Amino acid sequence: MGAVDWLRTTTPGLLVLCGLAIAVLLFAIIKVKLEPFIALLLTGLALALAAGLPVSKIVGTAIKAGDSLLETGFGGILGHIAVIIGLGTVLGAILERSGGADVLTGKLLNLFGEKGAPFAMGLLGLIFGIPVFFDIGIFVLAPLIYVAAKRGGRSLVLYAMPMLAGLSMTHAFLPPHPGPVALGGLLGVSLGWLILMGFVCGLPGFVAAGIVWGTYIGKRIHVEVPDEFLVRKEEEAALDGGERVSDDAGADGSGGGVATKTVTTTPPSVGLIGAIIAIPLVLILGATFGTQLLDKNSRLLQVLTFFGTPAVALLIAVLVAFYVLGVRRGSTVQELSTLTAESLRPVGMLLLVVGAGAFFGKVISATGIGTALADTMSAAGLPVIVLAYIISCGLRIAQGSATVAIVTTGGIVAPLVADHGYSQISIALIAMAIAAGSIILSHVNDGGFWIIAKFFNLTVKQTLQTWTVLETILSVVSFAVAAILFAIVS
Repeated sequence: MGAVDWLRTTTPGLLVLCGLAIAVLLFAIIKVKLEPFIALLLTGLALALAAGLPVSKIVGTAIKAGDSLLETGFGGILGHIAVIIGLGTVLGAILERSGGADVLTGKLLNLFGEKGAPFAMGLLGLIFGIPVFFDIGIFVLAPLIYVAAKRGGRSLVLYAMPMLAGLSMTHAFLPPHPGPVALGGLLGVSLGWLILMGFVCGLPGFVAAGIVWGTYIGKRIHVEVPDEFLVRKEEEAALDGGERVSDDAGADGSGGGVATKTVTTTPPSVGLIGAIIAIPLVLILGATFGTQLLDKNSRLLQVLTFFGTPAVALLIAVLVAFYVLGVRRGSTVQELSTLTAESLRPVGMLLLVVGAGAFFGKVISATGIGTALADTMSAAGLPVIVLAYIISCGLRIAQGSATVAIVTTGGIVAPLVADHGYSQISIALIAMAIAAGSIILSHVNDGGFWIIAKFFNLTVKQTLQTWTVLETILSVVSFAVAAILFAIVS
């Protein structure tokens, strides 16, 4: 048997081929600095050719390409996630633009008082992180953290870490964020179960990392809030939940020599912001529980299923937000359309990365590598949930992107899940293990690492001591919860 045949037909050969493909992928992203979308696409095509798959199966024919791995890989996952991520992004944008973050901050600080301010910041990140992407959440909430830390007279770390834990937990574990949504499509599990297991597995990690660790390290590393970080006067930070005045004056207060209109608006209520965030969660969970409790021919189940479809649920939330936070507060439909277009611009590359990752996973499945991996795993006695976590951790540590780690691991693990008859709750727990692995040990190859260092005045050493440890605790604790539950239910 030649070397090529050995690689294509034997279990060790297929595993070597998979390892080489992942090594090439990491080299292309880390060393060559290729965009992950391009790297995933190139590596997937190269792996398919190296494994001996027919060209017609990889890319189709000149006449018909609809059944090819390239189109089904991209189309299958994007058909599942594109609408959800798009609507989720728009919902987050209208909530942010309405001043919802300011309102939530003021209410939480008033509720928990000065001593409970770090916990309030954690809840702020947790609540506002549901509809808002991680980096956007930092951009929006950081100024509020600065003011809270300045008023409290304590380390910026004490206030920032709980908030970051909340943002990271929701980003990794809960729809409509890209990773969990992609896992729903790759593993064939409903978003309702992902929401439930996301809270069950993620909240203990949030408490351990954000509250316990954040409080501990915040008392030991003191970081002052630089005056230049306080871009707004404290009385204008809206932390008291009162009226907010906004204008187009220059940063120095001079107005840049051009007189502009000053608009005074009353911020939306905390209850209203919370209700809008809850709309899609309640509708999706209603469909999930209805599937378990109602007869499959029930008219009520049909209603719950329609309104609980993630795209429909998010569309309803967006329309409600447009009306109560936009039209009723003086915004025109044209202004809301402009906001929608602006918020969707960054989503394109994200969708391409997820699609390319799904294609890469399709190739892995078609080559038989997934079956070979399952056989090896069974022989070693390694549970699939542990394997999923290890692979996700390795990819995260090597190349830095949580999304790339999730979609690549999901593609590798999907064949192992498909043939074992796991229940929806078991598959959701496997998805949580992948999500947990995708956030471990954030370091210098992660863009989020540098955003946090910059926004919270941290040195590289301090960022490693605070943020990197926080992410690792969040990952390990959340995986431990998922693994224990998996052992019980499987």
